[in-house]
Amino acid sequence: MQTRIPCVLMRGGTSRGPYFLAAHLPAEPAARDAVLLAAMGSPHPLQIDGIGGGSTLTSKVAIVGPSAEAGVDVEYLFAQVSVDAGVVDTKPNCGNMLAGVGPFAIEAGLVTPTHPETLVRIRNRNTGALVEAVVQTPGGQVTYEGDASIPGVPGTAAPIALRFRDVAGSKTGALFPTGQRTEWIDGTEVTLIDGAMPMMLIAAASLGTDANLPPAAIEADLALLARIEALRLEAGRRMGLGDVSASVIPKPALVGPGTDGATLTARYLTPHVVHRAMAVTGGITLAVAARLPGTVASPLASGTGDARIAHPAGQLEIGLSLDGETVRWASVLRTARRIFEGHLLVRADTGMALPLAAE
Repeated sequence: MQTRIPCVLMRGGTSRGPYFLAAHLPAEPAARDAVLLAAMGSPHPLQIDGIGGGSTLTSKVAIVGPSAEAGVDVEYLFAQVSVDAGVVDTKPNCGNMLAGVGPFAIEAGLVTPTHPETLVRIRNRNTGALVEAVVQTPGGQVTYEGDASIPGVPGTAAPIALRFRDVAGSKTGALFPTGQRTEWIDGTEVTLIDGAMPMMLIAAASLGTDANLPPAAIEADLALLARIEALRLEAGRRMGLGDVSASVIPKPALVGPGTDGATLTARYLTPHVVHRAMAVTGGITLAVAARLPGTVASPLASGTGDARIAHPAGQLEIGLSLDGETVRWASVLRTARRIFEGHLLVRADTGMALPLAAE
């Protein structure tokens, strides 16, 4: 006996995963997480018994529901499902998966579309941030076809403009939770910053490495990864996040000077492997750090105003409005695609107890 759960698989930005309506999943977190682990096939390196892709970028889940808050259309909860451990982390946000929330919400009937585009106001439940998504809806219908392209995704698609508001201090309550723009952990200078994502920034050169290296080269340096993880654990404690050994935040990033017109070069860890492109929330946080004096990123950064973050797949352009340490808003262009829709089947022993049809 298996339980059928309505589900849509979507690509959001450079990530991919199932999108669920909140009403179709258990409300109790432990039961919900058991269902998500079964759905993705975790823990297993290939996620062979689920729909995960064996990578942190394809083991993500978006849970969407209507909002009762004035001026907000929908709520979005992001879940990072571990590939090789039975862990579901809902502490961080994911700006790439967020790119699919607007189209999903419209096609699920949660938002009434308008012509030629529709504004979807999204409250992220992980961090409390408000995000405005502009989705292309000619004739009142979501379209995924267009001329926009983003590094890390083949071809072109309809643009989805995302504007993030109230992002600084999303998890810790302050942009710089320790009150310092730089500090030292075990002899290494770092910036601990909570922009759209709590992060630990390290100049790559200070660890004897290069922010331009391919991800595989960084991942092959086990001593480097162990060093970064030791620093990250202490960074999490200092940022008030407690023991982060089982959490994906704070995210580490190695930074270096920008090339080919980029403001900054970065390698973003998720946190134990290197992102093959750049997380939206990580890119926003890096852009903010690049524009504020006193961080480890600022002396490496070039230009003023908006920022371009170079990553393994290209460059991520971030629009910024800063007022001192206040981030008024940050914007980024993404794309998304609806890949399949139907029902996900999970085993009855996951504890799924909802009045849904059984196979």
